Amino acid sequence: MPDISRSLEISAPPTTVWKWFTTQEMLRQWLRPDIVIDLVVGGDYRMLGSDGTTISGVVLELVPEKRLVLSWLEEGTGWKHPARLVVELEPTSGGTRATLTHDGFAGIGTPGWQSTAESYRRGLSTHRVLEGLAEVVQTRA
Repeated sequence: MPDISRSLEISAPPTTVWKWFTTQEMLRQWLRPDIVIDLVVGGDYRMLGSDGTTISGVVLELVPEKRLVLSWLEEGTGWKHPARLVVELEPTSGGTRATLTHDGFAGIGTPGWQSTAESYRRGLSTHRVLEGLAEVVQTRA
């Protein structure tokens, strides 16, 4: 199954967009209001998913103004291995293209991983995470 991805153009340069990735409080403004995260490579994080599931993992990559990668594990759902959440920023002539990708569902170790991936595909449109990022960048920058 291909990666589950969504992109959005934000009318601000990557330096401005990235500031919303630099602290737990900034991430709480657009990603999840309850995220607890140690923002260093190898740092742990934990938050509630929109359905009440606890999501946890570690920071896998943190490249200023370019990329944040988190391992992504739904606790208590039978996942044996985490998937990933990748947020990438790319400069454009109009500002920044932000791309959010969930990947690695085939490796979570459950027989129903395809339905999990499909649920995430639907959720990407429903939860509008990138739109939340764009809103805070454009109204609170």
